[in-house]
Amino acid sequence: MNTSRSILPKGLLPEGFLDALDRITGPRGWSANADAIAPHARESWGIGRGQTPLLLKPASVDEVSALLSLCHEHRVQIVPQGGNTGLVWAGIPDDSGRLVVLSLSRLNRVRKIDPIGDTMTVEAGVVLERAQEAADDVDRLFPLALGAQGTCQIGGNLSTNAGGVNVLRYGMARDLVLGLEVVLADGRVWNGLKALRKDNTGYDLKQLFVGAEGTLGVITAAVLRLFPKPRETNTAWLAVPSPQKAVELFAFCRERLGDAISSFELMGDLVVQRVIDYLPDGRQPLRTATPWHVLIEVAWSLDDGLLDRLEHVLADAMRQGLVTDGTVAASEAQRKALWLIRENPTDAFAQAGVVLRHDVSVPVADVPALIEHGSDLFQKKIPGVQVVAFGHIGDGNIHFNLLQPEAMEGAAFRAMKDDVQTEVFDLVERLGGSISAEHGIGRLKRDDLAARKPALDLDLMHRLKNALDPHHILNPGAIL
Repeated sequence: MNTSRSILPKGLLPEGFLDALDRITGPRGWSANADAIAPHARESWGIGRGQTPLLLKPASVDEVSALLSLCHEHRVQIVPQGGNTGLVWAGIPDDSGRLVVLSLSRLNRVRKIDPIGDTMTVEAGVVLERAQEAADDVDRLFPLALGAQGTCQIGGNLSTNAGGVNVLRYGMARDLVLGLEVVLADGRVWNGLKALRKDNTGYDLKQLFVGAEGTLGVITAAVLRLFPKPRETNTAWLAVPSPQKAVELFAFCRERLGDAISSFELMGDLVVQRVIDYLPDGRQPLRTATPWHVLIEVAWSLDDGLLDRLEHVLADAMRQGLVTDGTVAASEAQRKALWLIRENPTDAFAQAGVVLRHDVSVPVADVPALIEHGSDLFQKKIPGVQVVAFGHIGDGNIHFNLLQPEAMEGAAFRAMKDDVQTEVFDLVERLGGSISAEHGIGRLKRDDLAARKPALDLDLMHRLKNALDPHHILNPGAIL
């Protein structure tokens, strides 16, 4: 028997609930130990924190089914959790102390790989990097790539509709899914694990659960799309005069390189310099000083010729004034060094004081307006503030962040968060954008969604929630 049951206050869970857990999962399948629970009750940046009396750790879909049936019967509310790398508090409990965390980490098998059909069936707890490696083992590519890929899990990636650096070519997480296995709120298992490219038989039910942040069902397995592994990959670091020139450069390169472009990233010089200072072996990618930097990566499955084409395109771009300097990685080590700069802004700025973060998107053509109007607005409003802008310019997703002024206390700057966020979101909406590009809504942006989403949209979302989870036991307080 699990001895940690003695820690639980009486009356917190229904009579006989813990005995039922023992019958379903055995003592390894749950814990009430405070030390074991603590990492599951706070988000990755350590800002969002909640409380939970219990951590459930099922090892199979049958156990997930039985647990949800039990929770449904007793009206015990749960928070499904993957690798807990989310940034909007969707995978952690609130501070009520009554929500139970359901970790999918033990569902971690790669069930099947089909290199002929270019599919892979994996369980929800498979770490993203492991999925990438499994595809690589059969000479295929699973293109979802995130900074947290060594920790985040497939179930969480799908539940949040993760983006990452390859969206431009391969799409969001929802574009990489062919089928799902989902446990519903009442414990029934919906088996939609089909590896079909064409299935035109009514509603596409799997897409209900992608991006739903665990509020409609618990994803336990998925059939994922694989792609031919690139035979040639080239990465270039470019100096550009402005965000406007970066957007023009993107259009210029798309016309000449097409879908060979897998990533097109924009970073302000402040971002680059902070990351270089943060990295132990950080080095300037270019000798030329520049206010803005672009990282472009191209790849294809042919044997050669892409490097010559890329260099020809960049030479033309330089002649037209879109690029002022640049370098192309000459080795895999150089390529990784360039990507290290792009992948580390969050960690670098965590050392520099309070950062007010915003994950937003606008039409690609309006990225310059977002950065320039937003920078002007907040530099006038908050003396000494530094605007930290970087992101996936090719799909319009910019992380528009503000760094604490040196002359202002961190607590005072953090207290401005709500007012700053309102003005950022107002600007984004005027530009026809979204208040959440790839991080989701969770509990952090729930009120903003309610205030800004059209009434009909919200009504339809509530109807779906009530139909699939009538007792609201799945991630209550997230999204809606």
